[in-house]
Amino acid sequence: MPSLPAPRALALAALAAATTALVAPAADAASGPVPAARLAATSSKVLTFRAPHVEGTPRRYDRVQVRRYGPASARTVLVLVPGTLGGAADFHVVAPALVARIPGLQVWAQMRREGALHDTRMLERARAGEVTVQQAFDYYLGWLAKPVTPHYRPLDPADYAFVGGWGLRVAMDDLHAVVQAARDAGDKQPPRRVILGGHSLGGSVAGMYAAWDFDGRAGVEDLAGIVAIDGGAGGLRSGATTTAKEARTQLARLESDGPFTDLLGLRLPWIAGAFGELSALAAHVAPTAPSVGQSFLLLPPIFRAPVAVTNRAQLGYAFDAKTSPPGLSLIQVRSGALAPAGDSRDWVDDPAQPTPIANLADAFSLEPLGAIEWYYPARLSIDVGAGSSLRTTAAARTLGLRIRHVGDVDVPLYAFGAALAGRDGALKTASQRYKRLSRIPSVTYVDRSATYSHLDPLLAAPERSAFVATVVPWLKGTMRLPVR
Repeated sequence: MPSLPAPRALALAALAAATTALVAPAADAASGPVPAARLAATSSKVLTFRAPHVEGTPRRYDRVQVRRYGPASARTVLVLVPGTLGGAADFHVVAPALVARIPGLQVWAQMRREGALHDTRMLERARAGEVTVQQAFDYYLGWLAKPVTPHYRPLDPADYAFVGGWGLRVAMDDLHAVVQAARDAGDKQPPRRVILGGHSLGGSVAGMYAAWDFDGRAGVEDLAGIVAIDGGAGGLRSGATTTAKEARTQLARLESDGPFTDLLGLRLPWIAGAFGELSALAAHVAPTAPSVGQSFLLLPPIFRAPVAVTNRAQLGYAFDAKTSPPGLSLIQVRSGALAPAGDSRDWVDDPAQPTPIANLADAFSLEPLGAIEWYYPARLSIDVGAGSSLRTTAAARTLGLRIRHVGDVDVPLYAFGAALAGRDGALKTASQRYKRLSRIPSVTYVDRSATYSHLDPLLAAPERSAFVATVVPWLKGTMRLPVR
């Protein structure tokens, strides 16, 4: 890659001087109140783009969608990629907060192609008040314990074996289609500036995209910056595949176990999404009513509150880090606690904690383009694990990963460490290693691993969010860089 043009080099130097500090302040003006007029302009719209064809996949699935926030006139787009089992609605709280605080910014929250496998019609109708929460619950889950007609028809993994091929190469090609659409301002206008970010596994994907080879062209050529939210590239993910033998073993396991990730180990891969979204729906539509799901016979005991609770209390009990199962840190927030008394115990938010339970209920009940993937392709986690170190290992070669431009990555990096990736300084170490391997001019690292659970950066109340407070000035600085 040739040396940087003088204006871009000067701008990068100024940004580096302003943001290189590895620990940012807990709060600043960026997280304060936003005028009502600005908030009113943060409505969203669903966009659909054609994605490259994947051999063996029915063409109706060759598409990728985003939920777009922010003004049509924006000249900068922040594209956000969800994490493991995550979806576009994960960003439904933080995206409006960012566009309300940063003039000239759009946020595009991606839903990967597997979102097209979902049947969300009853969820949408229940959120709109067209059917009751109980009717929606019975449609998706009640039929497992009693006769319900009609009811949800889960996908047969044998009919969807092609999803076993939806790994990182497919995800990168689909994301490339989104990034190119974000850059395209239309009407012969200059390209828009694109900043690529992601949460958890999505943060790893964002970092790898910059170093990915797209027909001889580095992904970083499309980007102005990288945002990694409690997940990123440059380090070895837990359980990562590193050898060719391990890669072949993992691929063989997909053949026997099926293409979908089974988070709860119930051999019903879709049920984690159904439980999560229905609990959020009940808490959003009827927060103080007695819990719809608590008495359901098939609710895993680890999620069942020990006393009678309201809908929002059941949601809080399942997701709050104090009561959520320790092995499910992927879904946790820090919110509050069960009320000390009541026939059906309610949920009490703790103002010292980041996330009001209503934010979780709002985001996780949103459809279409929900917060949870019901049919998440296990191959994607295998590939990301093999590629996140940014090394061309035997596993990476076996899996066909095209991470060939690490040394060409020359854009600033912001990383926010919460309780999962930030633990023991892992994300900080990975981010600094990425900088050493590349031409990244600056790393801004924010450590909230002691006070933020994995979902808190996305769902925290914006006015007291450490993520919002620190990423807003970083984004504003990056938006001053010249567009490539």
